[in-house]
Order: sequence, then C-alpha cells, then structure tokens
Amino acid sequence: MNIPQQMVDGRRITDEATLKVVTMVYAGLINKNIVATLQSAGCNAIGITGADANTILAHKRETGNIDYGFAGDVDEVNTGFLQSLLQQGLSPVIAPITHNGKGQLLNTNADTIAQEIARAMSAAYAVDLVYSFEKSGVLLDAANNDSVIPKITPAYYRELKEKQVIFAGMIPKLDNAFKALGDGVKNVIIGDAEELPALLSGQRGTTLMHE
Repeated sequence: MNIPQQMVDGRRITDEATLKVVTMVYAGLINKNIVATLQSAGCNAIGITGADANTILAHKRETGNIDYGFAGDVDEVNTGFLQSLLQQGLSPVIAPITHNGKGQLLNTNADTIAQEIARAMSAAYAVDLVYSFEKSGVLLDAANNDSVIPKITPAYYRELKEKQVIFAGMIPKLDNAFKALGDGVKNVIIGDAEELPALLSGQRGTTLMHE
C-alpha cells in the first residue's frame, strides 16, 4: 500500500495509516484464516483482539525521545476471560491489537503479547511458550539455517549480543522470552512453525534456560 515503515531496534513505529492496515490485516484477514484452518482440523477456535472483552489493556509506548506512534505496551491481561474460553473448550487466537481503555487501539508486538499472556496464565497453568517463525531456531549464523543454538542461558545471551551474533529483530524476541522464563513460564522454545511437535518435545529449536 506504499506506506513507508520505520523500525527502531527491531520494533516498528506505528503511525495512523499503519495502525489501520495492521488492524484490518491482523485482526481480520490473518486472524480469521487461522481460525478457519483450526476449525478444519477439529480445533474449536475463536478469534479475538486485545480490545475484545478487555482481554489486553495497554498504554502508548513512550521511550526517551523516540515516538513509537500508536505502538502499545501491555499493562494487564484478562486471565479470567481467557480461562472461561478454555473451560468452554474454545482455543483463543489473539491478534496483536490492544487498547488503552479510552477508545484507542494500539499495535503491540506479537512476541510481547505471547510473553505477557503466557506469564499471566502461568499463575493457573503449567505454560509452555513457543515462539514459532520461519527459522529453525536462534542461529549462530543468520545465513545458515542449520546453525541452531540448542540451548541459551541469560549469560550466554549477553555474550551473543556483545558479539553481535544476535541483533535487530531477534533482540526483542529473546528479551521477551527470558522475561517470560523469569516470570513463571515453565519452558520457552524458539523454532520453525512447521516443526511444532518436535519443538514441544525438545527435539528441535532453541530452548531458553535459567542460569
């Protein structure tokens, strides 16, 4: 749609035009296609955003002198509502659109959404958090999909960042992952979405560990 995009440290700056597009695409087209695919596989899914049933309350991000526009950071997750869906046999598919309680929608990093929901739900459940994307895991060489790092501790993560082995968009992903691990999530795994069963069994991908 010829809308220029700006990124700062792997995070998107969301102007008004971009917010409209991501709301239509994430909350509409992508969300409902995922729901329909899950239904075809026998999973009774329901598609929502953070604004629905006050699922995820957020505030507009303000970091120093950087204006992230309509990007949001999570304040609260409505765990009671999510638990009620699960108890009814419904699997929520949550688009990364939140709201501030004052009528303003916000675009929130999807990895942050996953981490915050996993952290909040870990008070009632044993939660495995899986970040699935197009790579086989966290890579020593970004150009070599076979260079998966099987396990990363916080100390090793700091070392990888200092050596700039990990950079750009992977930094917020891993920051969120380690925060989730420290906040009660049982396991955090990163890997290829096409290898989900192997990721859950620990046979593939990168597993994040405590020291």
